[in-house]
Amino acid sequence: MTFQPVVPLAGIAGWQFLQRTYDNQFEAFNQSVVLQRDTDYFRENIQNVLTAETLIADRRLLSVALGAFGLSEDINNKAFLQRILEDGTGSRDALANRLSDERYREFSDGFGFGPNQLIQTILPDFAELIIHRYKTQQFEQAVGNQDETMRIALYAQRELVEIAESTRSQDAQWFSVMGLPPLRTMMEKALGLPASFGQLDIDKQLVVFQEKAREKLGTDRLSELVEPETLERLTNTYLARSQIDSFNISTSGAAIALSLLSQS
Repeated sequence: MTFQPVVPLAGIAGWQFLQRTYDNQFEAFNQSVVLQRDTDYFRENIQNVLTAETLIADRRLLSVALGAFGLSEDINNKAFLQRILEDGTGSRDALANRLSDERYREFSDGFGFGPNQLIQTILPDFAELIIHRYKTQQFEQAVGNQDETMRIALYAQRELVEIAESTRSQDAQWFSVMGLPPLRTMMEKALGLPASFGQLDIDKQLVVFQEKAREKLGTDRLSELVEPETLERLTNTYLARSQIDSFNISTSGAAIALSLLSQS
């Protein structure tokens, strides 16, 4: 039987429980026979994959590869995925660079099958890096089956740090946040942006994100947003707002928000 993550409460209280028990739950989840079988197969065979076509043709390998980047739902879109991989990311016209979802660029870069790129599958630590990403994503997905807001919060904890530690410019880092659907969802909710916000011009969205971050969190620099206290405040605000929305409260929303935030 596959271990199912336990999230006994919603909102901030549930998040605190998940944080306390994360290591034990993650370890128990990774004992799944199916998970072990899939990752063992990937470990044993991925070094023989030197082209995008070969990867796409092996559904078991492709399943782990996509799962590592949060793209499992694309498993049957073989022609699309092959194009993503073969185009690479070096050209502005590459398909991955023309999509708003940053995960496709990460996927393409992760395997290096594009023109003038280094094929990553031949590197000695490649399999373990992808397997770790896959296990992490699978656990987060299992958490999401219990509570989607918890999945998004877990995703944000690691992805925000990775983006903040990159050498990209501040604007480029924000565009990465905007291009990762779970991160974008969290930021929009935490910063109180309306559902129609995504209809604005992308450059205008950037300006609004940065302005709201300075207003609500005191900074628009991602390197500062991922400082423990600030990241905790961002996460708690997201969870509190999400829980309020789930209650569908109108008149007493502000009072409940204060109660929820005081739990942090």
